[in-house]
Amino acid sequence: MKLQFDAQQQFQIDAVNSVVDIFDGQPLHHGDFEIRFDTSYENLLSGQVQTELGMGNRLLLKDEAVLANVHRVQDANAIDRTPSLQGYHFSVEMETGTGKTYVYLRTIFDLSRKYGFKKFVIVVPSVAIREGVLKNLEITKDHFKALFNNIEYEYFVYDSQRINRLRQFAVSNSIQIMVINIDAFRKNFTGTEEEQKSNVIFRENDKLSGRQPIEFITATNPVVI
Repeated sequence: MKLQFDAQQQFQIDAVNSVVDIFDGQPLHHGDFEIRFDTSYENLLSGQVQTELGMGNRLLLKDEAVLANVHRVQDANAIDRTPSLQGYHFSVEMETGTGKTYVYLRTIFDLSRKYGFKKFVIVVPSVAIREGVLKNLEITKDHFKALFNNIEYEYFVYDSQRINRLRQFAVSNSIQIMVINIDAFRKNFTGTEEEQKSNVIFRENDKLSGRQPIEFITATNPVVI
């Protein structure tokens, strides 16, 4: 038995667009192998930037433009306007059983297609939910490849025993989706006498050239879900 997904559920499309439209005005993404005559640095990289540790998402919009976009989304959905940005933290509320996981996975691919963002982190509160997210990534793979022109992407679970996978996450030019449990971030004693009690993600690691694993994540400026 193979599950079939309906890509035309308007309420789900509206939810996806509510996030995508926040970045309206960000230079549109151009294909990685497209031949172009525009040699300006900003347009060549579009939604990506080269960092010391790899490739990162690159937002070119100013706060004022993002806030104006948020207001347009709120007006369209009869939501009171947010007076100012509290960082780039945005929430889309959906009732149980309406396909929240499908919506945020589809949002990933829309953000990448339109703006060129390629680094994404899905933070989960428990092992059970992590397994549910992985199952959704598995069963929707054919659906999203058909919907997004056979788009290439990789997904994986953060594993403190396989920390070198973060290097690939950072340097890869394909869409990278990392699923990580919130507990991986909970303990950070860096710079104290208890530093060795820190979670692995905050400890310097020989496999990462003496870097902390968290550095490879933050360097990509990921979209966090």
